[in-house]
Amino acid sequence: MSTNPAIQTYGWTPVPRDLSILLKEQSQASGNAPTVTVSSIPLPSSELATKLHEYAKKELALQTFNHSMRVYYYGQAILLYAFPEWKSETFDETYFLTCLLHDIGTTDKNMPATMMSFEFYGGYLSLDLLKGLKSPIEQAENVAEAVIRHQDLGTTGKQTRIGALIQLATIFDNMGLNPELVSKGTIEEVVKAYPRKGWSGCFAKTIRKENGLKGWAHTTHLGENDFPEGVEGNKLMEPYDNL
Repeated sequence: MSTNPAIQTYGWTPVPRDLSILLKEQSQASGNAPTVTVSSIPLPSSELATKLHEYAKKELALQTFNHSMRVYYYGQAILLYAFPEWKSETFDETYFLTCLLHDIGTTDKNMPATMMSFEFYGGYLSLDLLKGLKSPIEQAENVAEAVIRHQDLGTTGKQTRIGALIQLATIFDNMGLNPELVSKGTIEEVVKAYPRKGWSGCFAKTIRKENGLKGWAHTTHLGENDFPEGVEGNKLMEPYDNL
């Protein structure tokens, strides 16, 4: 494998695409997941991170922005519990940028602007935006790859650490999968700061909207009915969904 230092710096290190294998082989989790407070997890504060945070607030619907922020905090909780050796200042920033941009392709402006599936167009937009903001190219490219592949769940091959983390955090928030990775106390902390506001129904509607507009959409590989119904049936987050 290449010895390019950017691999470690920006989270390119390959890990199993099969999340169950990743958790079995590489998780350092021991005991119950601890409660992590929002105040204990600082947001990246570089000029790049600050500008992108403001961009996401402006471009994303409130429900989608809150989801993106929950994905950041749940991902950080998962890192601390299961993969602490992955963490670094540059990894955390790259993950933050990925969280803010992973659903940029679902906006009312962007979804009908292209024939491409929302993750792929979102990756294209992310790369262009980050290059314009002078992100290091290796960082910008990993964000774009993770955005493109954040719904690329499967059992074969590899993906990056950034990609694996955003998959774990998004399926946790969207479907309540792998509930052992994040404590109830952490969920309550994060939802208090970034309320769901009916996110389960909102995201299921977005899935069906894209599948209706684009019958070839990449999302269909998760099941044209199974995926939106799984999102709507998120029992773990049901007590918090209308907060």
